[in-house]
Amino acid sequence: MAVANRSSPLVVGVAGLLFLAAELIEDRQAALRRLALPLGTPLGLCVLALLGWCLASVTWSPFPLLSLRVAGEFLPTLAAAYLVARLAPGRLPPGTARLAGLMLGLAGLYVVASLATDLAPQKAFGQRVALFVFNRPVMTMLLIGIPLVALLIRSGHARGAALALGLGLAAILRSVSGAATLGLAAALATWAVARVLPRRAALGLAGLGLGLAVALAPIEGDLLHRIMPEALHERLVQSSSRARVAIARSFGAAVAADPWRGAGYGTAARFAEAPVAAGLEPEMRSMLAVGHPHNSFLQVWAELGIVGAALAATALLLTLGSVAKLPRAELATVLALIAAAAAIAFVEHGAWQAWWVAGLGAAIAWTREGFAQAAAATTRLRPSALAR
Repeated sequence: MAVANRSSPLVVGVAGLLFLAAELIEDRQAALRRLALPLGTPLGLCVLALLGWCLASVTWSPFPLLSLRVAGEFLPTLAAAYLVARLAPGRLPPGTARLAGLMLGLAGLYVVASLATDLAPQKAFGQRVALFVFNRPVMTMLLIGIPLVALLIRSGHARGAALALGLGLAAILRSVSGAATLGLAAALATWAVARVLPRRAALGLAGLGLGLAVALAPIEGDLLHRIMPEALHERLVQSSSRARVAIARSFGAAVAADPWRGAGYGTAARFAEAPVAAGLEPEMRSMLAVGHPHNSFLQVWAELGIVGAALAATALLLTLGSVAKLPRAELATVLALIAAAAAIAFVEHGAWQAWWVAGLGAAIAWTREGFAQAAAATTRLRPSALAR
């Protein structure tokens, strides 16, 4: 999934179907209960409401076929990711985590070696020769690496954790992906905060960060336009910071022109042709043709309006509530993963891209596998504790 990131939806899809088939053969009723249980919780109902609003918005989308095509990529991958995240934890054979850590380390080594040799492997195999080809791989490695390294450390495989962590960090820092670097910084800072501060304070800061990410998305471009000095733009030239600010301003202007229901799900690829764009200034319309606003929160605002943004914000806060009672070590890992994902989503890809959904599903699966192993270890220790 890290190196062949465009195949991530296929990898997750096949894995999800295999786990589902095994569960149905083993115990059909139990499998259905495991899949249905989260959907009846406040978080599950909120997510279902958001998905329903996405589908409802197709009715007013100026490009319904485009909206349906985006949904046709997003929804099956989301379903597959859900299957993996719900059914894989607690079912993985012994040694799977160590093998995954080794593979993650090898992926990091491949990225570092390719960049150090001026992309020699890409040239040899006739692949695309550009430094940014590793942006998606290192973002995927970051998502999966956070819970996987934590799991390896918790289960006593320090060398495997060190291998995955060292090579993963080298790949991220050696790459030109500013989003992955930002996600790494956010993850490390959040992990440290969650380990040091009281639980309520850590959760409060995480909730504040997520809330601001949603609330400030429509005015992100204007804020950055006013406060970012020219010298900082020069330092961030590799990240195309000027263009990103202009794109954010354009999509923010589109949100201001139609803040209530948005242009319709999946319309970002043709946003410059949407009716809402016709009323904008010419210099604003030109930047709407980039395909997406490079900010998932802003894309939700532009496509789904205030209703979609409110549902997304509620889902994020309910997610924090659902993990609030975890033990401190596990809570720190979860909050670090959420921070990394939110930071990347704020500056990078389109909201509905399948490779991103697949990576998140795999990361959640590894996180829940850590919970399952911790619970199993507690169960094994309980009889001896009672005997003492």
